[in-house]
Amino acid sequence: MKTKIINGLKLSAKIREDLKNKVNQLIDKNITPGLAVIIVGNNQASQIYVRNKVKACNEVGISSIEEAYSHDISENELIKNIHRLNVDEKINGILVQLPLPSHIDTSKIIEAIDPKKDVDGFHVINAGLLMTGKPMFLPCTPYGIIKLLESENINIRGSEAVIVGASNIVGKPIAMILLQAGATVTICNSKTKNLKEHTQRADILIVATGKPNIVDGTMIKKGAILIDVGINRDNQNKICGDINFDSVQGIAGAITPVPGGVGPMTIAMLLANTVKSAENKIKI
Repeated sequence: MKTKIINGLKLSAKIREDLKNKVNQLIDKNITPGLAVIIVGNNQASQIYVRNKVKACNEVGISSIEEAYSHDISENELIKNIHRLNVDEKINGILVQLPLPSHIDTSKIIEAIDPKKDVDGFHVINAGLLMTGKPMFLPCTPYGIIKLLESENINIRGSEAVIVGASNIVGKPIAMILLQAGATVTICNSKTKNLKEHTQRADILIVATGKPNIVDGTMIKKGAILIDVGINRDNQNKICGDINFDSVQGIAGAITPVPGGVGPMTIAMLLANTVKSAENKIKI
């Protein structure tokens, strides 16, 4: 069996092209979608992510502003700035780049964002809407995963889906989305006993632990669809995922590579949510 590589770069490029057309249609109606990206401190990885997001916005015609604050900004001051963006008519989406410094309560910051502008889909209201099957915004990484599965015509209904990683950003929301799509879902984590027993049952295996090579070819069943969300550095300082890519070749039916799989889709879906927020203003 040849393992298919699911190309997230190619799919994300197509989505961006479609979004560009939607943005142009909005601009014709005198609406330019706007995204505000907030970054606190000088975390190098966060700065790279923010640059990539701003660049992606520019490519599809979304107006983007970056608001950078020093590491010692107070929680109250940060919330004040979010409230200012909440009432700014030119801003349709607000994104706070995580992680935040330890003296700031991340939950308070996320809940300060207007749910209608919460294009990351992290606000408790948006999480609740997702739980009830009526999401306003899907969190970007789970949204990207679903688009990847759809692009490969993967049958979700009736499939056994196993998720390794139970974060609010990836694991929990993708579990909800897959449940609503008719999958039988098991959520594991890096401390799950006999993890292999769970992963070997999976028709669809999604791994999002941030632990390199936590899953290898001995832990999957033949023909499984593997979605690797991890971005790590191996012993040679090369970028790698949570799945041992080489060891699953010829066993897995398909796999997302790292890099070039889920990562570009996450940014594409952020853009999609921002455009959707701008479109929602027209419908109100």
